[in-house]
Amino acid sequence: MTTNRRFDLDWLRVISVFAVFVHHVCMPFNGDDFHIMNSESSKLLDDVMVYFEQFRLPLLFFVSGVGTIFAFSKRTWFQFVKERSLRLLIPLIFGVVVLIPPQTFFEYYAEFNFNISSYFKLLSQLKVNHLWFIENLFWMSLCSIPFILFLKSSKGERVVMKITQSSSKYGLFSWCIILVLLRIVTKHYFPSDSKSISNVSSILYYSFYFMAGLVIASSSNLWNLILSNRRKYFSLALLSTVLFYFYYFLPSSVLSPYLSLSQRWSIWYLTCSLVSWSVLLTVLGYGYKHLNIKSFLLTKLNEAVYPFYMLHQTVIIIIGYFIIQLNTSILSKILLLFCSSLVLIIVLYILAIYPFKWMRFLFGMKNKN
Repeated sequence: MTTNRRFDLDWLRVISVFAVFVHHVCMPFNGDDFHIMNSESSKLLDDVMVYFEQFRLPLLFFVSGVGTIFAFSKRTWFQFVKERSLRLLIPLIFGVVVLIPPQTFFEYYAEFNFNISSYFKLLSQLKVNHLWFIENLFWMSLCSIPFILFLKSSKGERVVMKITQSSSKYGLFSWCIILVLLRIVTKHYFPSDSKSISNVSSILYYSFYFMAGLVIASSSNLWNLILSNRRKYFSLALLSTVLFYFYYFLPSSVLSPYLSLSQRWSIWYLTCSLVSWSVLLTVLGYGYKHLNIKSFLLTKLNEAVYPFYMLHQTVIIIIGYFIIQLNTSILSKILLLFCSSLVLIIVLYILAIYPFKWMRFLFGMKNKN
């Protein structure tokens, strides 16, 4: 079971959250449904973003699963529940009350007057927006307690050993079979793309990566398999990428005479799952090889990553609302939004969050050493 800190996973957490930031910077310009939208959109940008969507959040949930094992190894189950509540539930409540209403205000700017009554109107909606990740992670962490206790038992150790032996024979990529079946079946009955905790297809999909993190963190042999097979996973990722874009750009008229809409969606979920799992294994393998190095920069970034995540979408929407009004190119707007949002988040973190104990508490940070 993972008990020593893995710096490569810290790097991957930081990189994943920064990727979420970049994704949300680009969202007003890809023609998708976001809180604020530019008058013009880029089809090319949308074509690129749809690929990275397949593994951006799965990687974050996987790393969170590994981190959950690490947090649990130093605590009793009661201490673990207390720690998760302080680190996840308190920031979630604070975010819903303070950080989310400004997003809704600028999303429906024309409908609100900036006064106290409009704030309470926004607050009453109790939206979580991008904080759905924290909400999902909190409930996943609590629901995983019996499973973690099982993994720590002698019977659980035997089960993990059998999983390791099976993975040695067939490869960890074979786990994708479970992912594909889970994705196709749940999407058939719960087709919504909502990230709500009540959407079964969404919660089970991300739970797969979270649970995979729990299992793999419980076996050093599984980590070694990921490391030794990283080149194979990279080849599978390239092949999966080709299949993904081949199907993505294939005109629907080619298959519609032969396959129903449901069947065509099932093929889409298959290609998405192949990309997601193969890229994740590749990133884990090469990350373990090259990123498992402690550094002062990583320590500072890892400390800041949680408040950065909480702040980023609110800052992007507020600044972005004014940037999309400008008469300039999409690329110029993206670069301006990226730079201005990043600078403002860093300034807010350094001046308003990092120095103050009560702000650190509200943003889920530990006390300063």
